[in-house]
Formats: sequence, structure tokens, C-alpha cells
Amino acid sequence: MAGRNGRTVRDLRRGNRTAVLQRLYFDGPLSRFELGPATGLSSGSVSNVVADLIADGLVEEAGSVDSDGGRPRTLLRVAPHSGQMIGVDVGETRVRVELFDLALTELARAERPLTPQGYDADLIAGHIRDGVAEVLTAGQADPGRLLGVGVGVPGIVEHTPDRGAVVHGQTIGWDAVPLERLLRSASRLPDGVPYFIDNGAKTLGQAEMWFGAGRGARNAVVVLFGSGVGACLVTPEVEHGRAVEWGHLTVRVRGRRCRCGAPGCLEAYAGAESLLARWREEGGRPPQGTDEETALTAMLAAAYPPEGTAPDPVALAVLEETAEYLGAGLSDLINLFQPERILIGGWAGLQLGTRFLPAVRRHAATYALRHPADKVTIDLGRLGPDAVTVGAAILPLAEFFAAGGRRPEPATENRLPAWRAALEERAPH
Repeated sequence: MAGRNGRTVRDLRRGNRTAVLQRLYFDGPLSRFELGPATGLSSGSVSNVVADLIADGLVEEAGSVDSDGGRPRTLLRVAPHSGQMIGVDVGETRVRVELFDLALTELARAERPLTPQGYDADLIAGHIRDGVAEVLTAGQADPGRLLGVGVGVPGIVEHTPDRGAVVHGQTIGWDAVPLERLLRSASRLPDGVPYFIDNGAKTLGQAEMWFGAGRGARNAVVVLFGSGVGACLVTPEVEHGRAVEWGHLTVRVRGRRCRCGAPGCLEAYAGAESLLARWREEGGRPPQGTDEETALTAMLAAAYPPEGTAPDPVALAVLEETAEYLGAGLSDLINLFQPERILIGGWAGLQLGTRFLPAVRRHAATYALRHPADKVTIDLGRLGPDAVTVGAAILPLAEFFAAGGRRPEPATENRLPAWRAALEERAPH
């Protein structure tokens, strides 16, 4: 039965369960007494919800704490083994698949290396399916406890009613690839296990906002700096983040040709692939037959050698120019969105790291408007190379929390009559 605001009793129950689960997850262990003010629920509602969650196996006791003159209070936490998630990072050098428990502890992982010519959609889908099967076996997982598979991909993701998630990845040659349908076509997972497919920069942003350097910020931009560059914008209006194709902002009219085909994109100057290409074009000698990560390590070693050794002037000049382009690109984000924080992640961002950051900050302040530039901090992300995978695993976890910790019920023809369903909705919690 719906109230005046259109919410049913079932909606209220789900919202109460969501509130308790989220507070225990982010701030726990907590006692029932602490959950009241933390969630805004009455003590009776907290007791009912906690009893329900314990009965479902989602919440468990985690010791006790002394109270002021009374009996010790029992602490509660979300039970780590009550659910599992899979996170997938479709990067530009590898496909990484990880299995996590509900506390995002890694249980198993699998990786498949990629070559620049290895972006065939069927091949990628096969790597994901094989990786999922591998981690489920290695982690001795129960597919019945699997909340879903989250996948972070390069490109724009369109969610369609007939084909599921469709990926437009122009830089890797994907034109409206129905990735979700490809994954389901030969999946060994139960039909009820959902897939959550989104842009890799967004999953990186989700991870940093939940567990990394973005915690506590209301407005932030999380930058993915890898073979290419991308960004995720998080604001109060876009709570879970929105991927923005920042790498294809034009920074130079009639400039270098980007992988997307357009001239002068930021990615053509600030992505790791273009950075290495420019070093090669200027006479540098990246190691042959290695992946981009190894080549970038060699470039950094050449530009910043041990004391007493002369640096490679070409590598140093290209890196310094890249820092200026990256700083100028960040200034556009500062002027447009006025964030509290900008966080830089991705494998190339982490490699360049603290050595690169002072120059990037200096150039961002030079090109940005003074007022928003004075209010923003620019730092590295904290979650390391697994951030995209963790963020992808968060996608099914966030949906699970939003549903009050209830898995989707399988479709059935033996549905309750309408009168019976209405009575169940009206039943007291």
C-alpha cells in the first residue's frame, strides 16, 4: 500500500535495511545504540532491522564494548562471507578479473595480457568469461552467493532495453559492441547473476570515493591516466559519478592525431601511448618488444637516472611537456566543475607518481582561474593498480545495498494474487 508520498511499506523496509547496512559497512562495527543516531531510525526500528539482517546472515556480532554504567553493548558488522562480487578491468594492456568477499577482500584473481591488436570484442568477452570461471574455481566460490559481475571498460557505455550494455570504444575500435549480450551468450554463470558494465574511469572514481582519497569529499574529479586518459566527475547531483571523455578535450587546434581520429585531443599529448610515441619520434629508444608499462618504466629511468648519470634530455623534455599538458587539462576541469579534490589514478599516473605531481600542480594553477584553483587539492589516488577492479566490484555491491541487501527474486509464473501481495506489503515489520 502506498502512502501520500508514493512509498509503500516495502519501500520503507528496504530503505531502513539499506541505511543500517551502509552505516555498518562504512562505519562499523557499531552497536544498536549507535545505529540509531547514525541512521535516524528509532531504537525499535533498529532492533527489528538488525534482527532481520542477522536472520538473513548479512550481519553478525563482532565483540562488545563497555557502556556507561550498564551492560556491555554488542557490536555488529556486515558479515564478510555473506556475499561475493567479481570485478573486471578491461584495460588497454590486460584484462584483470578479481573475486572479492563482501568486505572487498580479494579471494582470487586472473589476468590475460593484451596486445594493441588484441581488442577484438569476441576475444575480450572470452577473456572475461574464462577469467570469471578461473576465479570462481580458485576461490571455491558458490555462484549462489554471487551478487554480480562488474566490468569497467574504455569508452562510452549505453544501457539499452534490448541488448543490455553496449560499448562505444572509439579508441579501441569498438562501435556499439553489445558486450553484455556477448558475455551472457556463453556464460557458465546462473542466469540470475547480473552484469554491471560501466566506464573504467567511473569505476575508478567509485572506488576512490568509497575507500580511497576521495572519502569525505562532496565534489571531486578522479582522473584515470593510463594508455589514454579519462575522468569521473562526482558531485551531490551525480552521487555515484559520471564518466566524462576528458581525454578528447581539444588542447591544440590542428594538433597531433589522437587514437580516436580527431586532431589535438588531450590524450594525444598526455596518454602513456602518445608519451612513448613522442619519445620515439624525438630520437628516444624505448625497449623493443615490451608492453607500455615496461617501456614507461624505462623512460622514467632514462629521464631521472641515479645521481652522477646524465639524464636523457629527450625523455626529460617529453615528460616535462606532458606534465604541462596534463596540468592544462586539469585546469579545464577546475574551471568547469570547481571540485574540492582532483585524484590521479591509473597505471601510468601511479608510475609517474610523486615525481610528476609538483609540476602538474604548478601548471594546473597557472592555467586555471585563481579562485577555484585556490580551493582544489591535486593528489594521487590511494588504491593502486587494482582500483578499477575494486570499483567494478562495487557496482553490484551498491545495487545490493540499494535493494536493502536482498537479491533479485527469480521470475516465476506462480505469483501471489494481488490481494495477498497487498496484505504482505501492509504487514508490520
